[in-house]
Amino acid sequence: MTLQRAWRQSAALFRIYVQDGLAYKASGLIWLLTDVSTAITMPLVWLAASRTGLISGYSLNDIVTYYLAILGLGGFIVCHFMWDISWEIKDGTFSAHVLRPVSYLHFILVRNLSWRLVRSGLFLPAFALIVAGYWKYVSLSTVYLGWEFWVSVLLGHFVSVLFVTAFAMIALLTQEAQSIFELYYIPMLFLSGQLFPVDLFPKWAQNLAHVFPFYYTTGVPAEILVGRLSPEDSHMALAVQVGWIAVSYALYRILWRIGMRHYTGVGM
Repeated sequence: MTLQRAWRQSAALFRIYVQDGLAYKASGLIWLLTDVSTAITMPLVWLAASRTGLISGYSLNDIVTYYLAILGLGGFIVCHFMWDISWEIKDGTFSAHVLRPVSYLHFILVRNLSWRLVRSGLFLPAFALIVAGYWKYVSLSTVYLGWEFWVSVLLGHFVSVLFVTAFAMIALLTQEAQSIFELYYIPMLFLSGQLFPVDLFPKWAQNLAHVFPFYYTTGVPAEILVGRLSPEDSHMALAVQVGWIAVSYALYRILWRIGMRHYTGVGM
């Protein structure tokens, strides 16, 4: 496939799924609000808990800024479309995707990017209101917007989308993948930094978070943004993000090959 052809296919798919996302604006906004509900409510807990001073090096302003960072980043980075893939495998829609003159992973990457951008755009007005509501608690003195932050956001998105795509391939191997997918949210919420900043965990829990990919989705860019990672640590984190992208892609390819041997086009 030439680069020009791949670009035309990507642009066509992107336009289609942007229109699809805009056609269901209300449901998209509801899903996005569900995704970020933790980041909206957790600052309220910390407002009550941190009246007496610092908590593990975080001031009240630091923690509110952190959760607002998670709130803003989550809509673009966090993916959990394994449910969609599972349903499409069950009803036979997956077969149509496989027969298209574009690789399935290429299709997933473009479709997900269009949804993420549409939903993030729809959420911007609500995000602005939430930031305004917490503004007096926001700390801008430690905010870092250097190249490491922007690269970590992009890499975090690819870690999430590729790992979720690989995880979704389980649906090719079993008809009851949904119950397995439920298990995804337990480590994802705790180890990604969405419930609590990872550096507030005990050392053993921090080490555990650094082993799994979840921290390298939202946790790394959020900590870089609020100045919790030194330049040396942020560079190491970026390298690990690249490593998880490679591992997730390899895992996807392996599960794809195995799964396609089992796929029978059920639902067609």
